[in-house]
Amino acid sequence: MTQEITRTEHSAPTRQFAVLLSPTRRGARLARLLATAHLSHWGLPAEPAAHIVAELAANAVAHGRVPGRDFRLCLAVHRGALLRIEVTDARGERMPPAPEAVGLPDGEAESGRGLLIVGALADRWGTDAGPAPRKTVWAEVDLVR
Repeated sequence: MTQEITRTEHSAPTRQFAVLLSPTRRGARLARLLATAHLSHWGLPAEPAAHIVAELAANAVAHGRVPGRDFRLCLAVHRGALLRIEVTDARGERMPPAPEAVGLPDGEAESGRGLLIVGALADRWGTDAGPAPRKTVWAEVDLVR
């Protein structure tokens, strides 16, 4: 008897870029600029990925900052059909809400909309805990519709 095992798994990326950045507003801005430059170099559209990177990097600076520890931006293209954006910070104990649990902030609030924007622009997003003390917030954009 032949048994077939099927599981969803990303193939090895065909293109990948990763960089450590300081958890500052300047580091978040640089994350967006580097993402735009690499996507352009790869011949891929910068939008909506640049907005997603900006929101995830801003969240890493605002909620994941640990003095002396950088955050990591990783872009990976899989089979030319999927762009995966990952931002990893050093505050694994401060996990964001699950995608289905993100709610609207109060109307007067000046923040709290970043993950709503990510959810609107990305085809999928989520979080991965660890390895301690880190967490990764990721978003995927389908390049082929």
